[in-house]
Amino acid sequence: MTVTISRLYDNRTDAERAVQRLEASGVPHSDISIVANNSDSWYSNDKKPDRDHDGVDDRAEGAGKGAGIGAGIGGAAGLLAGLGLLAIPGLGPVVAAGWLAATAVGAAAGAATGGLVGALTEAGVSEADAHTYAEGVRRGGTLVSARVAEADRGRLDAVLNESSVNLRDRSAAWQKAGWTSFDPAGEPYGADEVRRERALYGNDVR
Repeated sequence: MTVTISRLYDNRTDAERAVQRLEASGVPHSDISIVANNSDSWYSNDKKPDRDHDGVDDRAEGAGKGAGIGAGIGGAAGLLAGLGLLAIPGLGPVVAAGWLAATAVGAAAGAATGGLVGALTEAGVSEADAHTYAEGVRRGGTLVSARVAEADRGRLDAVLNESSVNLRDRSAAWQKAGWTSFDPAGEPYGADEVRRERALYGNDVR
């Protein structure tokens, strides 16, 4: 049986490391996804990804191996070489790669609970957690999700736990401020709003 495990990260570098740890633990690129807030335009299509720091555009390396961009390419660069810009309702511009992002874009044209919430719930995440994850991305965070075998869940949960947000505590803090659920029709956070949100948690988001 396959289950979906997800974690929210305040720092996108922590999220990228989580992806790399999943890959090192044997999770296929095709079963991992990342969705990161891009309100501060940290990523653009003009930026050449070089996650393995060898001075060569990872996308070119992937193409040389005959791999497809966006599906998670092989080699040292892994899933992160397939990053691209997307627009998801309620989130605005995001940087994403993998199956969940593709599902979220498709779901956006479907039910009222489409977009990221719909994609997460379709994957088996509880609706309450799905709303919190989506709101976390809206407020500047990065979401990492993976489809894993039930038997591997405990081991891979531990891999994702490092540096991740305590979802219950974060949701409770938002609710105290009046938040109830993620609104895909709501206005995405701008760069200044995201900066203020990150400052609440003392985040270095490089």
